[in-house]
Amino acid sequence: MNSLSSRDAAFLAEMGIGPLWKLRAVPETMTEAVAESAPEPLPQAAPPAPAQPLAPPPMPRQVAEPAARPAWTPPVSEDRAWGAEAEPERLDVSALDWPALRQAIAACKHCSACSEGRKPVLGAGARQARWLVAAGTASAADEKAGQPLTGEAGKLLDNMLLAVGMSRETDVYVTPLVKCRPANANGGDRAPTAEEAAACRPFLERERELTGAGLVLTLGQVAANGLLGKPLQEPLAGSRGAVHALGAVPLVATLHPGELLRRGADKALAWADLCRARTAGERDGRAG
Repeated sequence: MNSLSSRDAAFLAEMGIGPLWKLRAVPETMTEAVAESAPEPLPQAAPPAPAQPLAPPPMPRQVAEPAARPAWTPPVSEDRAWGAEAEPERLDVSALDWPALRQAIAACKHCSACSEGRKPVLGAGARQARWLVAAGTASAADEKAGQPLTGEAGKLLDNMLLAVGMSRETDVYVTPLVKCRPANANGGDRAPTAEEAAACRPFLERERELTGAGLVLTLGQVAANGLLGKPLQEPLAGSRGAVHALGAVPLVATLHPGELLRRGADKALAWADLCRARTAGERDGRAG
C-alpha cells in the first residue's frame, strides 16, 4: 500500500479519521531470509535440436509365394486326348456262364438305351435249345412283363414253333438282340441305332453258345440286319429266302410275328422261312 502524502494526512485529521497505520520498514534480515528461501530458478532446458527429416519406411520384403499345386487329376488316356469321353471298358463275355452273363447284361452301360436306366429284357426258354430265336428289340409289353415276345405276337410265335414241332419250354430259346427297349422322349418305342445293336450282339452270341443251339431264326429286319452286319434300315427282303451263317451255325431270317398280325397274307412267307430253317437245321445235324 502506498504511503499517504502530508496533505492527505492533514485532510483526514480535519475529518477526525485517525490514527493512520503506517507500513513499517522491512528488516534487512527478513529480506535476506525471504531471498534465501526463494526457490532456485529451474535450469534452462537445452534448445531442441532441429528436426531431422523422417526416413522413408522400409519397403516390405518381397517374398516369392510358392505356386499353388494343382489338384490331382487322373491321367488322360489316348481315347480322351481330344476331349472325348472314354468309352467304358467292354467286358469279355465269351467265357461267362449263365449267372455271370445275365449279371453283365443287367450292368451294361455301353449304349444310349441302357444308359437311360431302362430295365433289360433277358432271354427266356430252353437253356439247352435246338433253335435260338432272335427278335430285334423288346416292346413296351415285353419290358413290363420282363419276358421277350409276349402278348398276341408271342402267341403267334408259339403257334409258328408248334407247326414245326417245337416249343419254348423244350426246344427254343427266345431273346431280343437289343436287350433294353429303345424309347423316345415320350417313352414310346423307337428304332434302335446301329451302336445299340452292336453293343448287345456279344450277349446274344454268348447266349447261342450257352444254349448249344444249332440254328438261329431272326424275327424282323432289325435282328437279321444287326446279326448279318447290314444297315438296320435295309429291307428284310434282302435277307429272306436264303440260309446265312452266324459263326459256325446257319441263320434264317423271317418276318416278325407283330408284322404278320398286321399283314396276314405274309404268313405264307413266314411258313416258307420256317420250313427252310428246319431243313437247314437237319442238314447241320443238330435240329429236326
